[in-house]
Amino acid sequence: MILAAGRGERLRPLTERVPKPMIPIAGEPLIVHQLRWLRRAGIEEVVVNLHHLGEQLERHVGNGRDLGLRVRYSREETLLGTGGGVRRALPLLGKDPFVVLNGDIWTNFPFRELLGAAPATAHLVLTPCPPHRTHADFALADGLVRRHGGAGDDLVFCGIAVLDPRTFDGTPNGPFDLAREIYFDAAHAGRLTGELFEGTWFDIGSPDQLRAARRLTD
Repeated sequence: MILAAGRGERLRPLTERVPKPMIPIAGEPLIVHQLRWLRRAGIEEVVVNLHHLGEQLERHVGNGRDLGLRVRYSREETLLGTGGGVRRALPLLGKDPFVVLNGDIWTNFPFRELLGAAPATAHLVLTPCPPHRTHADFALADGLVRRHGGAGDDLVFCGIAVLDPRTFDGTPNGPFDLAREIYFDAAHAGRLTGELFEGTWFDIGSPDQLRAARRLTD
């Protein structure tokens, strides 16, 4: 699943005209690059959630056939957040664990490595806290993700995860945030696994990070 519904407030006024995943990088919309990453990893079916200017994205990507994929859409009349968006899309995602990718990241992460992951709750891809971030969120030890707000917390979430659908049992039927409602609690309980990635990764949520990604790819 690609999370593509957000408004991209920090990239205004650009995102007043196009949804954030449709911002061009290296001559093509970001989401097209992301779909190609997933297809090269062996993934054939992708669900994309839509809200802000979502019709532009759906019109461009269509059913995904041109990319060798089957793409389906989960449309949100009101913005449901990362957690609520995934929960709404569960009927399209099936009963097995699935990869979730934020629609605003650029990376060379090897997605194929996630295809065999079967976490009890969730499995996160983490990276060292980049200079533009003011604080880290997590630490990693023996494959378990920890979040205690201590000095050893030096990692941030890459926006790449594997989730078990049962993780959403009992979650709100409405807007909620994956990190606050699921990841943080699971980390405190010792039920959140993860891995370290030290390759290329940009969170294209700000003009500076968008420029950085474009410099790398142009």
